[in-house]
Amino acid sequence: MSTPSASPGTPTPAAAPAADPASAGPAAATAASGAGPGRLGSLGPVGLVLAGGLSVQFGAALAVSLMPRAGALGIVTLRLAVAAVVLLLICRPRLRGHSRTDWGTVVVFGITMAAMNGLFYQAADRIPLGPAVTLEVLGPLALSVIASRRAINLVWAGLALAGVFLLGGGGFDELDPVGAAFALGAGAMWAAYIVFSARTGRRFPQADGLALAMGVGALLFLPLGIAEAGTKLLDPVTLTLGAAVALLSSVLPYTLELLALRRLPASTFAVLMSLEPAIAAVAGFLLLSQALTVTESAAIALVVAASMGAVRTQVGRGRAKRATGGS
Repeated sequence: MSTPSASPGTPTPAAAPAADPASAGPAAATAASGAGPGRLGSLGPVGLVLAGGLSVQFGAALAVSLMPRAGALGIVTLRLAVAAVVLLLICRPRLRGHSRTDWGTVVVFGITMAAMNGLFYQAADRIPLGPAVTLEVLGPLALSVIASRRAINLVWAGLALAGVFLLGGGGFDELDPVGAAFALGAGAMWAAYIVFSARTGRRFPQADGLALAMGVGALLFLPLGIAEAGTKLLDPVTLTLGAAVALLSSVLPYTLELLALRRLPASTFAVLMSLEPAIAAVAGFLLLSQALTVTESAAIALVVAASMGAVRTQVGRGRAKRATGGS
């Protein structure tokens, strides 16, 4: 989802999102109020991440089937443009009263989203969806190791990484090298997306920052989509299916993940992202008739075990803090 290089993208302990919703200030308080996106928060941070993963991977499978109609860049343009319009109309974000740092965060977040989407769809246009997501998820896995301050998270990340490679079936050497490079680039953008989504969520109420960033990404990508697809973007069927991709792959999952990152540390969130190849395999089976092998099923078991371990570690840490009166 499936990002700038190491300097802005590498989180420090201070940059990791707080586990306590109260520490996110007015943004989290608004989200928890029960209005708009706040109702989604009742799923809990882990539920939000899993729901977002299901949505984005089924949207990706739909996008793959749509690429012959408008091309990879055309689909990305439709996805970003429709998502931006929907979010801006729903959120109607306030443009005044934000600092230069706030706007800088939104612009970088928008650039990150545009790059992540563009690189991933270029990969999916060249290699199968499963291997594309498998390579892409290496970015969040690397982030989980960098952001974590506990040795146990290295174990979970390593277990998930083993599952990711197993899911690839050992056939990465047979993939189109350009497609594989695009997927790895998308993974780097995904890692930065995690960081800047958390920062944006702390600086803007509800999904306002996401809506503004989506607008930035759509404006940046529009010339590329027009150059590749031209008037094909206006075809009613293509436009309708592209809007469905935007809702499934951008509006819903990005909103869910932004809410989750206000209450979930970046390291745990990143390891949870290792579930994406498994979800992609299920979406491919249901929508693209891609059957699961025994090896792929074993890989799914590994990444699920890693994600469950990461969640249990975080829950145990939270209980320990509450028991000792920590914050």
